[in-house]
Amino acid sequence: MRNQRVLLLVEIAIFAALGYVLDLIGFGMPQGGSVTFVLVPVILIAFRRGVVAGLVTGFLIGLLQVATGNAYFAPLSFIFVVLQVGIDYFIAFMVAGFAGFFRPAFMKALENKDTKKMITAVIAGTFVAAFLRYLAHVTSGILFFSEYAGDQNPILYSVIYNSTYMIPVFLVAAFICTVLFVKAPRLLLPNRV
Repeated sequence: MRNQRVLLLVEIAIFAALGYVLDLIGFGMPQGGSVTFVLVPVILIAFRRGVVAGLVTGFLIGLLQVATGNAYFAPLSFIFVVLQVGIDYFIAFMVAGFAGFFRPAFMKALENKDTKKMITAVIAGTFVAAFLRYLAHVTSGILFFSEYAGDQNPILYSVIYNSTYMIPVFLVAAFICTVLFVKAPRLLLPNRV
């Protein structure tokens, strides 16, 4: 039992480190934001170990970004910076762990060898991860970056701005996770690798 707990903690640490590195790889969008592969390890651990492991992994990725100086802080007062960082880094990556809610559906489809339902579960989990992250960034944009909207509606500006990079992030993560999970489902079985 104790070895299983240690193994889980090691897996979470490895996936968080991998997520941090994968967040550095990608391409920036013209107006800001970047398309990276950061969601893939969070979704993988969430499908492998469940929602809590996914939440912890996402939180650690945000912590690594802030600790290493890879986080962008809005030019606001200290209290607002803490709230902005909390939403944009800790919450935004943490909520991606909710992809794990689709783990049981994937495992049942895997057991029944139903590839179509496996793909559906992966895409649904990836959508939830990307959408919840998107909502966190939109909320932060409305609360802390509204001055960039100029004379435009700040809510609409944040919705559009964040979709310019989050839609590609979702599509890339959905493609990678679908191929990876369907072709190598043993990656999602905690007792096998």
